[in-house]
Amino acid sequence: MDENQNLTVAERIRNKFDSLTRAERQLANAILEDYPVSGLGSITDVAETSGVSTPTVARMAKKMGFGGFPQMQAQLRTELKATISNPIAKHDLWAENVPDTHILNRFADSVMENMRQTLRQINPEDFNAVVALLSDLDRDIHVVGGRITRSMADNFFTHMQVMRSGVTLVAPNSNTWAHYVLNMKEGDVLVAFDIRRYEHDILRLAEVAKSRGVKLILFTDQWGSPAAKLAAYSLNCRIEVPSAWDSLVVTLFLVEAIIAAVQTDTWEETKGRMKTLEELFDQTKMFKKFI
Repeated sequence: MDENQNLTVAERIRNKFDSLTRAERQLANAILEDYPVSGLGSITDVAETSGVSTPTVARMAKKMGFGGFPQMQAQLRTELKATISNPIAKHDLWAENVPDTHILNRFADSVMENMRQTLRQINPEDFNAVVALLSDLDRDIHVVGGRITRSMADNFFTHMQVMRSGVTLVAPNSNTWAHYVLNMKEGDVLVAFDIRRYEHDILRLAEVAKSRGVKLILFTDQWGSPAAKLAAYSLNCRIEVPSAWDSLVVTLFLVEAIIAAVQTDTWEETKGRMKTLEELFDQTKMFKKFI
C-alpha cells in the first residue's frame, strides 16, 4: 500500500519539506498559509500567487506522490469538502459499504489507525518546544476551546492549574473574550482547540492574541484550522471515525502526554501545589475517605 494514501496534502508537504528545493519550499509555505483554498486555483494562478514557476508547481505535486497537479488539486477539493461536512454528511459517508463487523471493532480500528497516523506526523522537537513553553513559569497560559472541544480545554486547564500558577480558562461565551485579552501580555501562551467545522471566534481570538505578542499552541485536526497560520506550534490529530461525530481520543492522548511532560519539568512547583491542594481537600472534606 502506498504510504501516502491516507495522508492529507498538508501532511505530505510537512513530511517532504526538508527535501524540497528553495522554490518548492516557497510554494509549500504559500499553500500551507491558506490551506487548502490556496491550492484550488489553476496551476498558473497557484504559481503566480506563490511567486514560483508553473514547472515548480507540477514538480512538487509529483514529489508529493501525485501523478500531477490536477490529481493533487482533486485531493485538496476532497479535503475541503471534508472540513465543512456536517454530522449527517459524515454519517452518510461512513454508512456507505459498511463492513460486516461490530461497531466496536470498526471504531477501535479507526481510533488505532488515527493514533498511528498522528504519531507519525508529530515532530518530537515541536512536542518538546510546546512542553518548554508551558513549563515556563514566567509565561501566563490562557486556554480556550470551541463548541465541542471546550471539554478538552477544561480538562487541560484543570491539570495545568494544579501544576502551576498563571493559568486561565477562557469562558466559552466569545462576547466576553475582550476582557480576557486585557490580561494577555507579550510572551504569554494561548492554548486553543479547534477542529472541523472551524470556528470563526477562535480565529479572531488567535489574531488578537498574536497582535499582543502572545504565542499560540493549537490543537487541531489533520486538515488544520485556519488559525494554524498564526500558531507557533500546531498539533494535528486525526479525528475521523465511523460516526456522525469526530473523535477526540487521539487529541486527549496528546494532551495527557503533554501534561505528563510538563509535570516532570515542573515537579518541584507541582509537588508543592499538589500537597497544598490535598490539604484543602481534607479541610473541605471534598472526597470520602474509607479509612
